[in-house]
Amino acid sequence: MSGLKLFRTDATNSGMTEVKPRLAEIETEVQGLVETHMETLLGVRFLASEYSTGPVHGGRIDSLGLDENGTPVIVEYKRGVDAGVINQGLFYLVWLIDHRAEFEHLVRDRLGVTAASQVLWSGPRLICIAGDFTRYDVHAVREQRRSIDLIRYRLFGNDLLGLEPVASVSDGMQVGRRARRQAVARAASSAQGASMAELAGAVEEVLLGLGDGVNRVERKTYRAYQRLRNFACLCPPQRSKLLVYLKVDPKDVDLVPGFTRDVSDLGHHGTGDLEVQLRTLRDVDRAQDLFRASYAAA
Repeated sequence: MSGLKLFRTDATNSGMTEVKPRLAEIETEVQGLVETHMETLLGVRFLASEYSTGPVHGGRIDSLGLDENGTPVIVEYKRGVDAGVINQGLFYLVWLIDHRAEFEHLVRDRLGVTAASQVLWSGPRLICIAGDFTRYDVHAVREQRRSIDLIRYRLFGNDLLGLEPVASVSDGMQVGRRARRQAVARAASSAQGASMAELAGAVEEVLLGLGDGVNRVERKTYRAYQRLRNFACLCPPQRSKLLVYLKVDPKDVDLVPGFTRDVSDLGHHGTGDLEVQLRTLRDVDRAQDLFRASYAAA
């Protein structure tokens, strides 16, 4: 983002006008924009702003939310570069883990009983949004056993906001891609046979290999692959196929019966409006452009 140049076409003069990037005048300008459009920007449902952690802890969490997998999210903001944003966020993350009942009560009040009953505590997330981060910040995050995302922002003109992921790590329980693929393959093999094991392993390898910062979230009914937001959800193998749901608009795809389906009006596990049905390794190859499109959209 710091090196990105943005230009607006000038139809009148047949030229180009550069839109200069800038930082917010005050921190709350960024906070207000993100909180108002949190689900669109981060895939997180907004719960509360400036949430008090009580007189003993003595703090105020900038933003609290719940992501599309039911994971609690803390969002902290800084106008520019501030070495304290990560430590401050971790301080609040520890508080959140120790006050699960209070958070679930907040979810129940804002989003309802069903959402509160499905809160996933295996890896609460911290998202830090700031004008920039140092290499020491990135290193510190990668040494943590927490789910942390660092996002650099820039404002362009009066009506454009840019967000750039700088670093993203899961809760420290990750293993190497090969080990993860083997674990998925073993699970599929025991349930569905060798062909489904091979297929599940191939899908996992492709999704994790799309780029840096891909995290995996385990739910009972699906496995989400996330880049800030979910871009793919893989359901447990059926007898003869795997179902993957992608964040791709079905209207932009030439749907093929038996391979792709519009499920925007149908209930299903995971997130995404495009269902991809995989039966063979050739189907995985056919789906790779769709996987990349969903990853790019996230």
